[in-house]
Amino acid sequence: MRVEIWSDIACPWCYVGKARFEKALAAFPHRDGVEVVHRSFELDPNRAKGDIQPVLTMLTKKYGMSQAQAQAGEHNLREQAAAEGLAYRAEGRDHGSTFDMHRLIHFAKEQGRQSELLQAFYRANFAEERSVYADADDYLVELAVEAGLDEEAARKVLADPDAYADAVRADEREAAALGANGVPFFVLDRKYGVSGAQPSEVFEKALAQAWGERPAPLAVVAADGAEACGPDGCAVPQ
Repeated sequence: MRVEIWSDIACPWCYVGKARFEKALAAFPHRDGVEVVHRSFELDPNRAKGDIQPVLTMLTKKYGMSQAQAQAGEHNLREQAAAEGLAYRAEGRDHGSTFDMHRLIHFAKEQGRQSELLQAFYRANFAEERSVYADADDYLVELAVEAGLDEEAARKVLADPDAYADAVRADEREAAALGANGVPFFVLDRKYGVSGAQPSEVFEKALAQAWGERPAPLAVVAADGAEACGPDGCAVPQ
């Protein structure tokens, strides 16, 4: 069974939702039969690289809230994150373009290190003092190496603005086609969608339901010894 998760590194609920889903998956009896694929979704796709501002400033402008309301929301998110064992800086964070991070996540998928890199980006963005936006390429490469990727290869991806750009955009178009207008958005076997950072219990029920409705595995009867054609050719009667 495949679970696809659309998310953005700038999304605090994606950070929390990933932890809640992974808690549910760890308790799922058939977890070894579940493939998890992370897909791209930019909350601010038109933001230029280098256009960086404090998170509180972004929140007040985008949602029309006061500084006090924005700060209270950040403190609430810190509590939500702490409940999942996650560190969260409620003050002093900044906000910028996540496009290059998404490109690196697609590269990491090819190397089998997608979840590790995504988690490194989340931790850096939400828990560390150093900015993933201001320090840009150097910091992203450091995090890529920490996640098990080759340093030179990661630098080459960042140096080429077209590398994996189509993959990011394709994910975003697919999210729109599926009706996802926010993240995190979880799709289970292309049959069920779960929107938002739901409690782990909701993910547990969704996993069980999707797994229970999977087709039964094909039962092969009397296959041994029968003539057939395959990649190496056909059995020739003697």
